[in-house]
Amino acid sequence: MGRPMAVVPKSAVIASADAQLRRSLAKSLSEMRWQVHEAGGGAEAMACLEQQPTEVLLLDHWLPDLEVGEFARQIQDMYPEVEVLDVNGEVVAGGWRGGPHKELLHVLRDAGDAARSRAGAVQEQRKARDECGSSAGRILSAVAAEEMDRGAVIDGMVGSSAAMQEMARLIQLVAPRSTTVLIEGETGTGKELVAKAVHRWSARANKPFQVLNCAAIPEALLEAELFGHTRGAFTGAVNSRTGRIEAAHGGTLFLDEIGEMPLALQAKMLRFLESGELQRVGENETLRVDVRVVAATHQHLERRVQEGGFRMDLYHRLAVFVLDVPPLRQRREDIAALCEHFLAELGRSSPRKRMSPELLARLMEHEWPGNVRELAHVLERAVILAEDTATLDVTHLRQRRFQN
Repeated sequence: MGRPMAVVPKSAVIASADAQLRRSLAKSLSEMRWQVHEAGGGAEAMACLEQQPTEVLLLDHWLPDLEVGEFARQIQDMYPEVEVLDVNGEVVAGGWRGGPHKELLHVLRDAGDAARSRAGAVQEQRKARDECGSSAGRILSAVAAEEMDRGAVIDGMVGSSAAMQEMARLIQLVAPRSTTVLIEGETGTGKELVAKAVHRWSARANKPFQVLNCAAIPEALLEAELFGHTRGAFTGAVNSRTGRIEAAHGGTLFLDEIGEMPLALQAKMLRFLESGELQRVGENETLRVDVRVVAATHQHLERRVQEGGFRMDLYHRLAVFVLDVPPLRQRREDIAALCEHFLAELGRSSPRKRMSPELLARLMEHEWPGNVRELAHVLERAVILAEDTATLDVTHLRQRRFQN
């Protein structure tokens, strides 16, 4: 007998500046055994298509660096075998061939609606408040009701503690300006949410919000990723590519983990911040762009400066306005509201869970070294371990660090 043929996964590229939409679509397709690659813009999507065979390209209605219709037609010319659809399942260019990809239509409708709508989660929270019978549920629902009735402190951020109120005040003060912002805080505190809030509350809200994690990209590629490159600028540069700075023109560039940026690149970043001009790798001409920079770090940058790992002049250029995101242990009064929020999110794809008073008390006592991200993961694991049980309790934690 011959060897059984290996199953080749179906491959899709999702091109959208909306990270939440990308994550939602990628999760749904991955569950259907699709191999998914995410791209924040047209240039990044093009690079994905160059690197591996792709069956379907899913395009959002707007891209930060390229006009969608023209980009779709270019893809059809270069890759006629690729289906090009928008995120609602409509054909963007070429003809719909259907076949094995018909399953995409249902996924695209559901995932697109879920990523764009928060109203359903709010209604679910109110329903849970009305139906909840346990004392822990009443505590959680009362907190959530207060949050919903008077609105969130800042869109996307959960909590009404004094620390969060002060964070909201500072965001509202600095957002309307073009001031460079440095966000400091421990891992898992939600620094990207703060950066998005600064962008949404600014006059640039309808312009691109570009994200670059300086720790996630190899040092050799980071400069080209930031500033872009021309064709042939280095080995593997088969096409010119728009950098993240240029793609953010008119909007905001969020540089996460800025403390990991190499010293040589820090000098080039400083020149851009001072002049507003950039030079693509392999090109002599300079381009002038209008970009607001928001940076974030979990490191103590002043200490990094003293140790010689970060430029002092760049630090002072970034730290014009500093936002310190409080760790979760310093705003324990927000834990109940956060739990309600995460359980509502988890309840989108499975039956809604409640919490026992004992579990809430245990969560309130924990130090949360991983902050809000750790809380979200703990609740997700508890929901999985609870199986069909409607109420979560301490037995569903099953983690040594929660033991007395």
